[in-house]
Amino acid sequence: MTDDVRNIVLGVVAAGLSTALGWLARTYLWKRRLRRKQAFFGLPDNSESLLVVNREAGGPELTVMRHDVFALLELAALIKDCNANAQVVAHDAAQQGFGERTEFCVGGPASNRRMAAHLGSLLPGVRVNVDAEPGPDRGAFQIGSERYRLEPGKGEYVILARLTAGQRKDARPVFLFCGQRAITNQAATRYLARNHERLARKHGSASFVLLLKVVNSQAYGPDVVELVADVTRAAQAPLPTPAPEPTRTSHRAS
Repeated sequence: MTDDVRNIVLGVVAAGLSTALGWLARTYLWKRRLRRKQAFFGLPDNSESLLVVNREAGGPELTVMRHDVFALLELAALIKDCNANAQVVAHDAAQQGFGERTEFCVGGPASNRRMAAHLGSLLPGVRVNVDAEPGPDRGAFQIGSERYRLEPGKGEYVILARLTAGQRKDARPVFLFCGQRAITNQAATRYLARNHERLARKHGSASFVLLLKVVNSQAYGPDVVELVADVTRAAQAPLPTPAPEPTRTSHRAS
């Protein structure tokens, strides 16, 4: 074998080894990234999850608003990326506990009984005004001592939460997307899809509650979202007791 032929053979072998090592490295990194994503969402391979949907206020059962459908599509893509499966369940048909399967619950408590139950049991520091009568506080959030009012089309709030209950290490999380309007639910699911890696690095497997603000949705739709605050501590603590009103003493003229 001449030197030229030997050099060609060695070059081909080196190129093959380099390609194989590169492929192995990319596969390892891809699998590690997938495992982290699966751990954050509680969705190992071939696992089952629940998509709990609300209904349009005043509409028939299973009449889901357009933006909530878009939110479900965002979540379905995340679940598929984790090699898991999803079952769509109506809000008043999901009569089971939590922790056995990952749950994604979409919609405010006015149209989603399951959401109302989760807020009552898991987030006692959150109150949502569900009054049907028009008023400045209609749809407002109270989180701890702070109140966040709805400005339709201009400034709208949504709660994005990842919650686990109990001390079980294998308990699956519940994700809540509780918005003041349907478009904010879609904004929260899109925010989660774009930022889940950062959230996983920051929070790990711990619970968190984030308050997001959707800015100028009438112009930008669900795309412009601001993180207002991490309200985990206030949302999980009981609401502060309002101070009693001072007693008024009537004075009669003698």
